[in-house]
Amino acid sequence: MTRGIFAVVAVLWLAAVGRDRVDEWIAATVLPALDVAQSVTVSERDGALLRAYTVDGGLWRLGTRIEKVDPGYVAMLLAWEDRRFAVHAGVDPRALIRAVWQSLRAGRVVSGGSTLTMQVARLLEDGPTGSISGKLRQIRVALALERRIGKAGVLDLYLALAPFGGNVEGIRAASLVWFGREPARLTTAQAALLVALPQSPETRRPDRDPRAARAARDRVLTRMAALDVIDDSALQAALSDPVPMTRRAFPALAPHLSDRARALDPKAATHHLTLDADLQARLERLAADTLRGMRPDLSIALVVADHRTGDMLASVGSAAFSDARGGYVDMTTALRSPGSTLKPLIYALAFDQGLAHPDTIIADRPVAFGTYAPQNFDRQFRGEVRVADALRLSLNIPVVMLTDALGPPALMAALQRSGAQPRLAGRAGLAVALGGVGLTLEDLVQLYAGLAQGGLAQPLHWQRSAAARQRITGAAAAWQVGHILSALPPPPGAPPLPIAWKTGTSYGHRDAWAIGYDGAHVVGVWLGRPDGTPVPGAFGADLAAPLLFQAFQQLGAVTPLPPPPPDTLMPGSALPPPLQRFRPRDALFVAATDAPELAFPPDGARLTLDQGALALKLRAGVPPFTVLGNGAPLLTGVTRREVWLDGLAPGYLALSVIDARGRVARASLRLD
Repeated sequence: MTRGIFAVVAVLWLAAVGRDRVDEWIAATVLPALDVAQSVTVSERDGALLRAYTVDGGLWRLGTRIEKVDPGYVAMLLAWEDRRFAVHAGVDPRALIRAVWQSLRAGRVVSGGSTLTMQVARLLEDGPTGSISGKLRQIRVALALERRIGKAGVLDLYLALAPFGGNVEGIRAASLVWFGREPARLTTAQAALLVALPQSPETRRPDRDPRAARAARDRVLTRMAALDVIDDSALQAALSDPVPMTRRAFPALAPHLSDRARALDPKAATHHLTLDADLQARLERLAADTLRGMRPDLSIALVVADHRTGDMLASVGSAAFSDARGGYVDMTTALRSPGSTLKPLIYALAFDQGLAHPDTIIADRPVAFGTYAPQNFDRQFRGEVRVADALRLSLNIPVVMLTDALGPPALMAALQRSGAQPRLAGRAGLAVALGGVGLTLEDLVQLYAGLAQGGLAQPLHWQRSAAARQRITGAAAAWQVGHILSALPPPPGAPPLPIAWKTGTSYGHRDAWAIGYDGAHVVGVWLGRPDGTPVPGAFGADLAAPLLFQAFQQLGAVTPLPPPPPDTLMPGSALPPPLQRFRPRDALFVAATDAPELAFPPDGARLTLDQGALALKLRAGVPPFTVLGNGAPLLTGVTRREVWLDGLAPGYLALSVIDARGRVARASLRLD
């Protein structure tokens, strides 16, 4: 009460000493810093919050402006805290005199008499107001604030600094925490609670004492009705609304990409991304659901983009932003072997340069390029096949022959024109065709976006930008590849979506890929271990392809692929003689062999046992097979080419497989 009386005396003294001296006194005021630290925020394409970061001290303080706050809340706030806000100069003598008079009559403090501006002064300095000097300082700062930044600036500061319980400050953070919504549109009950909380933010916290929160809210509502801020029907409806019982978590979508944005521009307070928040949330849930039940060291990554604009719509760097499964590693940007996912580009380049056509006959036979003798994944040979079938079957030998005819540097140049950034330890060789180059998931999605755009590169971006576009291949060649890939059957159990898609598996089963596109979107999927070690039994067709189709289902209706360009030589047309059969340049066909081969595990691998068991996969050879471990029989009379070896212990294992003709396949392993 004494402090209130002093405040009244101070205001009367200011009026008595003369306006000039008061003006000088206010003008000489040294104000606290007004650029209040606010949480860095990351928003999506329509402005919804993706992620926010705390300021020093672990405070959530999300800045906003008066025009982005519900007008009903502002009206209640001013009616409750400072009805004469629009007309006073920062200190309201009437309110101070009224507060002292009420306190004298009641024998206790009934109201404080502080204006909203004085409250902002206190919040800015967090200084003492229980002393005469503290109260005088608050009055002086309030008067100076009104002159320096005006009413709108004062309101903006209050909206940023008002305490709402715990480590939550400001109306935007409070609205998100207690109601899960932005403050631009609040119900009458929600606005009243947010008016009531700053008066006693800890004792009225809804998650700790919902009864106290409700009582405080209802007092505000009743007063607002008495002041005609709300009508009686709004009052009755608001009084029946429940108060929130729990504190909501702040949005935490796209953590990897949010961190990248912040690292790229660490001084920016707000980062606007091209992502779609709803799609991002659905794909993050899909990624987590996909890995549930799988081995604990697997990770996953997805990228979705609109290839018409280059906008990235979703980016999932891992299933969870945590230590589990190496979740802090952003696998959308990790360099990996792309496996067979480059084959569509190679065929498109061959079509574009007149080396082949989808109906061209190409030989799938044992072949050698000097000391390099590529093999198909299953170690089988199919003789003469159509080029379209070679691509659909993902055969290795035909695509290496085409790469030899094109020249590996031409393939690398096409990758660079697409906007990808391929990495090689040395000079590009033929092995690049089968994944012997480092690329990221973002690189591959960007490459396929260019194919979807008729061979015209479409640089992806997650922040608004304009980049020059280069031509990767001709439009007809790009369409032909898409037409071939769109005829692939869907994975078992997946719906028959009309998309062009391709899978890939890198050497040693380290990476499982699936990339696809329709007429509007391109989607990329990766599964594997972040540390790059093999994953027994991991195939792109088995693991990544089903997820690719599920991701497309999250996009809604599939957009049809475009019709062929006018100059396209359609499948089934009469081919000119040079296109009827592909003839390799320097390849030497060699005699076939059917000796047994270990498809898995690869020689020299270090593998983790699955409950003491290890998968074994064979190619070629004549059954029945005998399997030896460190010279001792593990299995005999084996007729299947995929079996499990049980009862193994950690350590080194010399694995041998003998076929019916006595031929041996060997591998030396380290088991953990």
